[in-house]
Amino acid sequence: MKHRRSFPDVLAGGVFVLIGAAFAAGSLGYELGTPLRMGPGAFPLLVGAVVAALGLAIVVKGLVAGEVAAFGPVPWRAVAVIVLALLFFGFTVRGLGFVPASAVTALLTTLASTRVRPLMALAVAAGLAVAGTLIFVVGLQLRIPLVGPWLGF
Repeated sequence: MKHRRSFPDVLAGGVFVLIGAAFAAGSLGYELGTPLRMGPGAFPLLVGAVVAALGLAIVVKGLVAGEVAAFGPVPWRAVAVIVLALLFFGFTVRGLGFVPASAVTALLTTLASTRVRPLMALAVAAGLAVAGTLIFVVGLQLRIPLVGPWLGF
């Protein structure tokens, strides 16, 4: 019986293993603490180990019982727009503030799809900006201005 190998599964699993290993290695620079009093490095170490283990399971599945799957065309427009949106957020969140930066980022990511209408894009951007503000600024008390100095407030 010949086993089929799934290159996409092996590749995706390998990426997960690398990301998990990077998080686990980065967490070793922080104090791990004890099981009863965990330090700041314990959670990233745990998450990194879980991600790496899941990635390893995906690699094994891809090598042992993979399905032959053909890659379709790569949606380059969507990839480029999403990467640009994330870069925009990273470079402007301190200057514009959380609400405008997250709203514009959400609006930019809707441009990745050709099926989203402008009114729906605005509704998604507004909803995500409100949800992000409630989760990160109000709930988690992230210390970042809602509206930044670039807008004159």
